[in-house]
Amino acid sequence: MPTQLGNTVDLNDAKVIFSSAEYAGHYDADLRLRLLQALQTSLELETLLNLFFDHTQSAVAFDGFAYKMDLLDINLQFGKQSVHSCNYRLITQQDYLGELTFYRSRRFPEKDLAVLESLLNVIVFPLRNALMYRDAISAALTDTLTGAGNKVALQNTLQREIELAKRYTQTMSVLMLDLDKFKLINERYGQPCGDEVLKRLVTVIKEEVEGLDVVFRQGGEEFIVLLTNSSLASSQHIAERLRDRMTTTKLAHLEEEIPTSISVGLSMLHPEDTVKRLLERAAYAMYSAKNDGRNQVKVCHEKTA
Repeated sequence: MPTQLGNTVDLNDAKVIFSSAEYAGHYDADLRLRLLQALQTSLELETLLNLFFDHTQSAVAFDGFAYKMDLLDINLQFGKQSVHSCNYRLITQQDYLGELTFYRSRRFPEKDLAVLESLLNVIVFPLRNALMYRDAISAALTDTLTGAGNKVALQNTLQREIELAKRYTQTMSVLMLDLDKFKLINERYGQPCGDEVLKRLVTVIKEEVEGLDVVFRQGGEEFIVLLTNSSLASSQHIAERLRDRMTTTKLAHLEEEIPTSISVGLSMLHPEDTVKRLLERAAYAMYSAKNDGRNQVKVCHEKTA
């Protein structure tokens, strides 16, 4: 029968209790020291948990573990799942640090659980620092109003994805979206309503396009959507779906419906493209859509705009 053991570990107050002198002796102290030294070498969350995985296995045999932090939408898996597991909710007096679940094919005896709980105390400060670092990086790369990536995130992500697409000969496209008559929306309904329209657009994009790091705020009412492994036909379909969603979205001010629509420019990646050239073509197509009457999708097929 599979087992699931659940525990809440207060990482400030938990005491290490061992029934075996083998684990209460110098071996445990040495292991904790080596683990602490290893965990101090990185602030990256995945690297930190990988180090914890590798070092902990030298003391307790297990097949894998999962780290989950619902508040930050983090769900990471290391190794593989098995029929037996033990789960720990990691709590300090100041923070909730998520959950760790260990898996293996046979039950965890009390001795092994004691070792795991001892080592969990070692990870508390490195884990908290990694989460704070992740939060700081996310804030530095995120538009505070809409939650989309900012211009720095856009440049970094596009550069990385272009290199990967070229290396593996994959298709890739970008959409440049601009809210039509956005200045008039701000003037007629007020900036708070304009802000809601911007946030609504980002929500629509995230609902329609799967994946992380897909939408970025270029500035003002302009947004970039990154589509990896997407053909021209697929990219056009997504662009039209976004355009239709914004046309039919329902936002109101004092019971008056706010008209919303977008003009979209689409550019496919060419082998010689840089970030600048790819975005220039998308911008060319987007301005063409606006000049031709707005609320439509245009594609720039030329290699240079």
